[in-house]
Amino acid sequence: MKLLTKSGLMAFLSLILVFSMMPANSLAKKPEFSYDSYSQVDTGKDGMVATAHPLASEIGADVLRKGGNAIDAAVAIQFALNVVEPMMSGIGGGGFMMVYDGKTKETTIINSRERAPDGAAPDMFLDENGNPIPFSERSTGGKAVGVPGTLKGLEEALDIWGTRPMAQLIKPAIKLADKGFPIDSVLAQAIADNQFTLSRTAAKNVFLPGGQPLKEGDTLVQDDLARTLKLIRSKGTDVFYNGEIGKALAEVVQDFGGSMETGDLAKYDVTIDEPIWGDYQGYKIASMPPPSSGGVFLLQMLKILDGFNLSQYDVRSADKYHLLAEAMHLAYADRAAYAGDPEFVKVPLKGLLHPDYIKERQELISISNVNQSPSAGDPWKYEEAQPNYKAAVQPNDRKYGETTHFTVTDKWGNVVSYTTTIEQLFGTGIMVPGYGIMLNNELTDFDAVPGGANEVQPNKRPLSSMTPTIVFEGDKPVLTVGSPGGPTIITSVLQTILHTIEYDMELKRAVEEPRIYTNNLTSYRYEEGIPQGVLSTLNGMGHRFGPQPTTIGNVQSILIDHEKGFFKGVADSSRNGAAIGVDLKGKKK
Repeated sequence: MKLLTKSGLMAFLSLILVFSMMPANSLAKKPEFSYDSYSQVDTGKDGMVATAHPLASEIGADVLRKGGNAIDAAVAIQFALNVVEPMMSGIGGGGFMMVYDGKTKETTIINSRERAPDGAAPDMFLDENGNPIPFSERSTGGKAVGVPGTLKGLEEALDIWGTRPMAQLIKPAIKLADKGFPIDSVLAQAIADNQFTLSRTAAKNVFLPGGQPLKEGDTLVQDDLARTLKLIRSKGTDVFYNGEIGKALAEVVQDFGGSMETGDLAKYDVTIDEPIWGDYQGYKIASMPPPSSGGVFLLQMLKILDGFNLSQYDVRSADKYHLLAEAMHLAYADRAAYAGDPEFVKVPLKGLLHPDYIKERQELISISNVNQSPSAGDPWKYEEAQPNYKAAVQPNDRKYGETTHFTVTDKWGNVVSYTTTIEQLFGTGIMVPGYGIMLNNELTDFDAVPGGANEVQPNKRPLSSMTPTIVFEGDKPVLTVGSPGGPTIITSVLQTILHTIEYDMELKRAVEEPRIYTNNLTSYRYEEGIPQGVLSTLNGMGHRFGPQPTTIGNVQSILIDHEKGFFKGVADSSRNGAAIGVDLKGKKK
């Protein structure tokens, strides 16, 4: 136990006390326990874990302490998050794992994004009159469920980099599901906010026992999920993609109006992708390429803003937020027009990041006036190919998705930046009966109106905003960044990088600095802490920031200090996350 940090030791001992007093396989009020005993900031010389849930962070750190590497820890963390954050991610969803291999010095992405089943059709989200089905309806039915990829992604990562078997790394998650854990405030709020969606499916028996939502402090036991994880432990991923789990999954999707069949699961496989690279202020940035829009538009906004010497303006000044908003409007206009799955459509990556195109976009920004008609540009003139689609106007009724991001580093120089999701909170709300798996509603990330780059097609991957990112100084990784938040993900990563590099902020302060998000002139969000006078100035210029702040994203980040030889991890305070450092010699920091 001496290998734990002081805060981690206190929390781990408290957790042992909780588990020792819990009756097995029952629902009971837990004894006094607080997630506050974990820290959102930590340092370590031999490894670091930062996740949105302390129990998952502890499990990942324990893998590192016992000699596993960062990829092993990431697999154990994802399984644990499936249990403790069932509303955010899990084996019923997909994600993007970016890995820097400390031995080969290569950066690679395991792409486990969900795919549309063979029965999917471009017009499947339109009603009989050809109008888009309201988002609240199209996001909760079987048609919204994409073929899950997370489990295949974990298997692939272990095959390439792992040093521990999946059967070992899944054990802590099985224990959490079997014995239960105390529900934190984030999960309790999610259950309360989604009672109706959960009440329609087998999920009601887990999260709404007796018709009442579980509350913060209650113990959540997930017997069916534990059984599923045990099946995977004993039979491998084949039981999911070619066995009884897949059969039950396809059946419940069809029960809710979807077309998924066991054959869709059987043919699913991940892809191994290369990052999209860019430069900013002398740093190299590796981020997520299509079918995520995250990397290219993160890099585009950084390049646009690099021409304005942003740090000459105070970090909470109207000028700074104005420039951010203007760059966001232009980038999201391009995103809506040109982003999609590169297996199906041509994405003008070269054009979108071409220096001359960036200059064109910069010239549309005035420091004193709002661009009242931001629209997509023409990056195709910098490409040899031409588009094979035409953008279609989409309904503006989507809700912001939520997911989770975590990051891990180890003593061998391996780095993991991993964003993983089931899309909306609890996905579709559909649980696979008898197996406890929450199913994604990822196919609503496709355009509802067909015709554009992101229209629904069989076996196609829907557009994503997930932006797992690693920043390099020279050839060495120095910073990991990522966040949940649907389309706001890109801007959360953007602002964390700007605050760290452009404004030279300490990492925790950079993560906590209030963020904004706007993708057009009718959609504005901002976090608490931005002065009211600044907001009034912005609105006087023509922006439309509303009266109430909100939370944007949940950044998990690790700073790698090669000169001093330590890692600094930071978890965003918008959830109950924890950073846990590992010092194998047991020295106090």
